[in-house]
Amino acid sequence: MNVTLRQRVKGNKISLYLDYYNSGKREYEYLNLYLTPESESGKLTKQQKDDNRKNLAMAEAIRAKRLIEIKNDEFGFRDTEKVKGSFLIYFEQQTRKRKNSLGNWGNWDSALKHLKKFAPRGITFKEIDKQWLEGFKDYLQNEVKNRSKKGLSQNSQSSYFSKVLAALKEAVKDGILQNNPADQVQGIKPDDPNREFLTLEELQAVAKEECELPLLKTAFLFSTLTGLRWSDIEKLVWSEVQQSDISGYYIRFRQKKTKGAETLPISEQAFQLLGERKSPADKVFDGLQYSAWHNQKLREWISKAGIIKHITFHCARHTYATLQITLGTDIYTVSKLLGHKHMKTTEVYAKVIDHKKQEAANRIKL
Repeated sequence: MNVTLRQRVKGNKISLYLDYYNSGKREYEYLNLYLTPESESGKLTKQQKDDNRKNLAMAEAIRAKRLIEIKNDEFGFRDTEKVKGSFLIYFEQQTRKRKNSLGNWGNWDSALKHLKKFAPRGITFKEIDKQWLEGFKDYLQNEVKNRSKKGLSQNSQSSYFSKVLAALKEAVKDGILQNNPADQVQGIKPDDPNREFLTLEELQAVAKEECELPLLKTAFLFSTLTGLRWSDIEKLVWSEVQQSDISGYYIRFRQKKTKGAETLPISEQAFQLLGERKSPADKVFDGLQYSAWHNQKLREWISKAGIIKHITFHCARHTYATLQITLGTDIYTVSKLLGHKHMKTTEVYAKVIDHKKQEAANRIKL
């Protein structure tokens, strides 16, 4: 392939562009670099001449870089047509695939919105390189402001950037990219997570309060007694709720997030929350919904018990884990109950308990 630097008159400027020629096919890349032509009335000023030299040198440097990239196959494109495609459209497709996992989908959707703001004219796979990724990282860390004029939290920065890296990794699997440009870029390290939870006394107080949405209350309390995620509770059907003389009550299900098959023992109190058993294929929590309005109703219910913590539905799972450890269940067993693949994930809860113990110790002062 030949790459030639060419010029084209555009209005009162000369536009610089690259002419790619390969086996009878020709493509163009306009560089947004311009020269000032000499006018009939006079010569160019010194500043204009200097600008022309700089722009020509820059255009030539880009031409040389493109030629090296082509020869070395630096980008590793497997399909030249695919790589011309929009990364934003591909990212939207990846986001839609996660529609059934609301928490995960929400992070992907937020990352997509920031991508569109950062690249309002769109971005192709071919244009994504280390420099572009570093630019998006800087945008998340330093430029994004919310309505209160505050920047994104470190965990939000980490989450949104990791979604972009995940999409590029998926593009390699899909055969769009041979080499991942993200391999040259460091991710954003997340902050230590603040896993909010209810104490046993707070949970007991909440259970006594009425909720405007009784089904939501039941599902939340069921999660605090079992550790099940919202996604697994929402899809739970009666055939998965089982009982035996030896094992008592238990749930046999497949985790929506990890796809792992689980057998989870549950207490009799948790089972009693479910009410009358229906047909095997019926959902246990039929009609349970997730939305900003439902989250608001959840917070209103929690606040009625005098609790000012920022509690979301997922905090029910955190409550289950922290209470299990607080009440003496060993961390290995808690890890199995939560369906964690790695003990390191469960250790976060132990650290939360240690932190709370330290806070309690510091309350007594002479």
